Amino acid sequence: MEEREKILVKASWISVIGNAVLSIAKIIVGLTANSLAVLGDGIDSATDVVISLVTLFTARIMSKPPNLKYAYGYERADTVATKILAFIIFFAGFQMLISTGESILSGDAREMPTYITIVVTVFSIVGKLLLAWYQFRQGKKTNSSMLIANAKNLRNDVLISAGVLLGLAFTFILNLPLLDSITGLLISIYIIKSAIDIFMETNVELMDGVKDPSIYEKIFEAVEKVPGTSNPHRVRSRQIGNMYMIGLDVEVNGNLTLKEAHEIAQQVENSIKASIDNVYDIVVHIEPEGVHHSKEEFGVNKETFINSK
Repeated sequence: MEEREKILVKASWISVIGNAVLSIAKIIVGLTANSLAVLGDGIDSATDVVISLVTLFTARIMSKPPNLKYAYGYERADTVATKILAFIIFFAGFQMLISTGESILSGDAREMPTYITIVVTVFSIVGKLLLAWYQFRQGKKTNSSMLIANAKNLRNDVLISAGVLLGLAFTFILNLPLLDSITGLLISIYIIKSAIDIFMETNVELMDGVKDPSIYEKIFEAVEKVPGTSNPHRVRSRQIGNMYMIGLDVEVNGNLTLKEAHEIAQQVENSIKASIDNVYDIVVHIEPEGVHHSKEEFGVNKETFINSK
């Protein structure tokens, strides 16, 4: 956990500094060189600075130990922060949509952008590519949805800057400054779509689900490796940050002593931990063989899992 926090903090600071440099450059050039598309790209990069600061603040929260109020710890701050990032991205896209839409509908004559806009846009593409690659790599390393969401946003910024570059090229070739505004409008729509996608991805965790249902297959296989166990049922898994919380019932010989049953439960727990990475905790409930007959309202058993595939 300590190492994970260090990686999150370092990745966040790199993102803050990198995006701040790119944002300032694009906003100044967008204002002085008469390009709404470059200005919008700069505003989008400014939101990335805010996003990185949120990531940095969240990394500090996640490092707090469990307490009476939050017995499971603060890992879900990662998911809450991802939701906040989605709203920030959506707001930036919507604001840009309004400004570019007004520019197009006004019909006012606009000056042609200057060629410095192309230079700063190419610089932005290279910088964003490097930042996106680094954030995604660190996000995968720490299994952080927050860093991965930030990497996706940075990847979108590369596409946005590429769109700006293409729009500028046609603006200069056709001598139509209106194309710059149209490019900005298309970029704003793409930003809004990206925000909605990020928002929807975090719903699984907040609804106590799992992104990859194949984890249940791994649980069943792990239980089968333990002698003396049968009928794993009422298996439930949910995510807390990048960790899995797992609960399940298994049947054993009803004549076993409490100590023997406990040892089997411990073996089941160890077997699952050996098969699945990032396990936060496992709760194994032992039942005598033949006791379980009725269907459970919650959880998964092997039969329902196979039928759902």
